[in-house]
Amino acid sequence: MIKSMTGFGRCEVAENNRKFTVEMKSVNHRYLDVNIKMPKKLNFFESAIRGELKNYISRGKVDLFITYEDYTENNANIRYNKELAAEYMKYLRQMQEDFGLDDDIRVSTLSRYPEVFTMEEQNLDEEELWKELQSAIRGAAEGFVQTRIVEGEHLRDDLLEKLDGMLKMVDFITERSPGIIQEYRRKLEDKVKELLGDVQVDENRLLIEVTIFADKVCVDEELVRLRSHIETTKATLLEGGSIGRKLDFIAQEMNREANTTLSKSTDLEISNCAIELKTEIEKIREQIQNIE
Repeated sequence: MIKSMTGFGRCEVAENNRKFTVEMKSVNHRYLDVNIKMPKKLNFFESAIRGELKNYISRGKVDLFITYEDYTENNANIRYNKELAAEYMKYLRQMQEDFGLDDDIRVSTLSRYPEVFTMEEQNLDEEELWKELQSAIRGAAEGFVQTRIVEGEHLRDDLLEKLDGMLKMVDFITERSPGIIQEYRRKLEDKVKELLGDVQVDENRLLIEVTIFADKVCVDEELVRLRSHIETTKATLLEGGSIGRKLDFIAQEMNREANTTLSKSTDLEISNCAIELKTEIEKIREQIQNIE
């Protein structure tokens, strides 16, 4: 089982007159990068949230959105700051005496002064709150992982199909390559006869030239390694797990062998096939970037 790094999950948990809504989405990233947006009152859970997410995700850029609603009627208290109100009164009366003003101080006026009345939220039960939040996070993460698995299965099937197509290209080049040397020998013999007429061709010299050419265009080692990389990629896809980085490395090696094959080619059909190989490898590399 492989997972895509693209996913989405959402979960709501409503208990004890409170509701948590958790949404998460992700795109591909080299490492695990989690961005959390949540109310400030939940900030002290950030470390626990990140720890929980690591149980579900190993790679990807993840955006996590948490909303919190509290329907408790008595979740806040009003606090009356008598000492501060007394200070206001003291200075207001002094202003009255200093400037000869009328004493028009009313309770309604004084109550509107800053910090005379303040709202204080009741202390929350952190353990109970975390239990509810954790449940919402787990629900979202499970749905999130499931979408990654479904997308990962599509990726796997498409990659396996592309890899099978690449094996056919390698087979074509493998079968075509020996004939290139024979064609070169015939062309060389014809050219020598055209230039020298009836003069006997030096077989040793001809053999040396053909050997030098064969050494230059031989891609046997490249094809063996390329075939091995393709088979390893297929086996790794079927094995599953967190394989994105491994597959990316193998794809780089496949591209290197295809490049060498193309650079050595003097045959149009082999060159065209090698170019097609490089195109398929590039498509595979792009898809691999989205595998966890």
